[in-house]
Amino acid sequence: MNNSVPTSDPVIEIRGVTRRFGSKRALDDVTLCLPRGIVFGLVGENGAGKTTLIKHVLGLLRPQSGSVRVFGLDPVANPKPVLGKIGYLSENRDLPGWMRVDELLRYTQSFYPSWDPAYAEELRSEFSLEPAARVKELSRGETARAGLLLALAHRPALLVLDEPSSGLDPVVRRDILEAIIRTVADEGRTILFSSHLLEEVERVSDQLAMMHNGKLVLCGPLDDIKRSHRRLLLRFDAPLPRPPRLDGAISITGAGQEWSVICNGAGDVAAAAARLGGTVVSEHAPSLDEIFVAHAAKKGVL
Repeated sequence: MNNSVPTSDPVIEIRGVTRRFGSKRALDDVTLCLPRGIVFGLVGENGAGKTTLIKHVLGLLRPQSGSVRVFGLDPVANPKPVLGKIGYLSENRDLPGWMRVDELLRYTQSFYPSWDPAYAEELRSEFSLEPAARVKELSRGETARAGLLLALAHRPALLVLDEPSSGLDPVVRRDILEAIIRTVADEGRTILFSSHLLEEVERVSDQLAMMHNGKLVLCGPLDDIKRSHRRLLLRFDAPLPRPPRLDGAISITGAGQEWSVICNGAGDVAAAAARLGGTVVSEHAPSLDEIFVAHAAKKGVL
């Protein structure tokens, strides 16, 4: 992860964006700001609204309400200066199957004045892509690597990765993540990394936004989110017929005398439990998945 202090000018500013498809609200008043020089993880299950949000960033969809600015510009009204600074890898990886790898590189290069041929060749070699191989003959992992090469070789200021490791084996997923980490560490680029795999995003992200049913349920620096949340196991003197009401609790599960609590700050919950005859048996850091589920349930979107 990139530990440098980002500059104040945001790369992406999303303000109050709502988007409906028929009766379905795909985005619900989403506000998000990405500073420069970080890896920003966008997490949530399939259908949470991540891809719809990314399509707004790329200018493929116009907000029905609210606004989107990328590099200070409206990506719908100014596609050329915006898209010229973006490298994009989607989970579909829809590449022309009839082309050879070397033809694909030359073809893509023609769209980007900033294309770096030496860097492209370095990535091709590193990703073990044969120049004469037809795209349609590449494995899923090789196709993903080819897509990442195309996204990186013009050295974009913003790299957008939408479920880049979907359907790939763990070795290929690791290679892609390591390439992302190296790109940020070496060149300080901004990355928007969308995935339903929280452990992947946790490995590389500086900041994190969690989505569910088109809503943002949690957003902030990853270290702050992990540091502030705790999972407590509480034991009460007598069985409780229903979950206890505890100030500061985000979610409460269990039965009888033992209850598990996810909270943002353990002190208030422990004090509230003590007033009800409960004691803290153990305290641990919850997983990102536990934090996400707790906040989604708290906001009534699960």
